[in-house]
Amino acid sequence: MPRQLYELAGEDPARRFSPYCWRIRMALAHKGLEAEVIPWRFTETDRLAFAGTDKVPVLVDGERTLHDSTVIAEYLDQEYPKAPTLFRGDPAARAFTLAWTNAVLHPALVRLIVADIPALLDPHARSYFIKNREARFGMTLAQVAAGRDEQLPQFRALLAPLRHVVAASNYLGGTTPDYADYAVFGAFQWARCVSPFKLLEESDPVFAWRGRMLDLFGGLARNVPAFD
Repeated sequence: MPRQLYELAGEDPARRFSPYCWRIRMALAHKGLEAEVIPWRFTETDRLAFAGTDKVPVLVDGERTLHDSTVIAEYLDQEYPKAPTLFRGDPAARAFTLAWTNAVLHPALVRLIVADIPALLDPHARSYFIKNREARFGMTLAQVAAGRDEQLPQFRALLAPLRHVVAASNYLGGTTPDYADYAVFGAFQWARCVSPFKLLEESDPVFAWRGRMLDLFGGLARNVPAFD
């Protein structure tokens, strides 16, 4: 069986926008591994029953089936040790980067882009998404979007740790990227794929870093349906 990666997609199967799936798409490219990418949508939980989960990414690699992006990345490093390693440097620093991305970056980012996502979904997934997210936010998505201009300066300010590192080095991984870069980049690629809202000023070192990430692996992340 060819290696398969189940990824979140919009109504257009080419529009893949899960930040966690992008972590693994980039990780596979980093390891020089190919995979058949299979589109999956919010309401298709039954299609993942074989993996014992209701969320993507799911990787099928021969007889192994894995879910959770960090578990998958660790598996790739262990199973394919001759390829470039995904995990370098201090494990504590890496753990901090992942925790900061999940607990700080994602919650701040989602409020800026969530209202743009329904337009990209098929009618069934759109209805589910709106109901689910409005319950989560306790307000309509239109109300969430109405406040994003005021939230943008605060969002840019919280990027200070990332900005400090990438201003001094090409990547979070140093001279070359590693999984820390892919984890953080997944968030920005998520935004890029679903929303025209401009998050970064072009003078921002984070903007330049994002550009370097987009150009990796022959423009893998750049050459997809997106808004910029």
